[in-house]
Amino acid sequence: MTLRLGRHEFTDDATLMMAIVNRTPDSFYDKGATWAEDAAFERVRTVVEQGAEIVDIGGIKAAPGAEIGPAEEKERVVDLVARVRSTYPGLVISVDTWRAEVADAVCAAGADVLNDAWGGADPELVDVAAQHDAAIVCTHTGGVTPRTRPYRIEYDDVVAAAIADTVGYAERALAAGVAKESIVIDPAHDFGKNTFHSLELTRRVGEMVDTGWPVLVSLSNKDFVGETLDLPVGERLTGTLAATAVCALAGARIYRVHEVVETRQTVDMVWSIAGRRPPRRAIRGIQ
Repeated sequence: MTLRLGRHEFTDDATLMMAIVNRTPDSFYDKGATWAEDAAFERVRTVVEQGAEIVDIGGIKAAPGAEIGPAEEKERVVDLVARVRSTYPGLVISVDTWRAEVADAVCAAGADVLNDAWGGADPELVDVAAQHDAAIVCTHTGGVTPRTRPYRIEYDDVVAAAIADTVGYAERALAAGVAKESIVIDPAHDFGKNTFHSLELTRRVGEMVDTGWPVLVSLSNKDFVGETLDLPVGERLTGTLAATAVCALAGARIYRVHEVVETRQTVDMVWSIAGRRPPRRAIRGIQ
């Protein structure tokens, strides 16, 4: 179905790159390289030039760390959202937050998408999305507390659990008044999962696609890639792209990424192999 992210619409054959922009001093990947607002804005400029359709701005790292209240989270992201909205009217702006108070402020500043990485921990988030006609990303976290690491979490069937929870969340968003075409589901690799869970979700992500809800995957440099290949954060690109190819073949629509160009080429190639996208040019054997 047509995907509507705030004021932007995309046809059902479009795949989208969601570039990560961290306004945090302690990101696991960039180590605070975009902590300063000007540096974060320059990151936005770069990924737009690289072809990202979405930027995902976050003010708190997912892992445990210093406690950040709603007021400080807003200080980190609201002005940046407004600045990006003013400069790039055609860009989809997503904000990675689970707090309704922060969500309300960023939507007022121009955000199109609320990327709730913590599976509905704040039940009022869906009401904020409905009020602002914003899109929402519904994730599966196994019920873990925000900013905690999973420990010995077990599932009878992790894919069935992810489908049940994300579809249930999507239905709650729909009941709250969020437009159906503005709801996305995400298995949330690593969140509330061990490496075996994330590998199984990758292998069976087609079952989530089959629900009919657009699927977002956030695979970039995740721990399940690092553990599978025994590689540190800075050396996980090849593994990330391998997982991306599997999800692309299954039909995932949105890819939350650090490396825009490499991921775009991977997804485009796989969608062309799958027959969903024509080659940019095809003259071999013709001319």
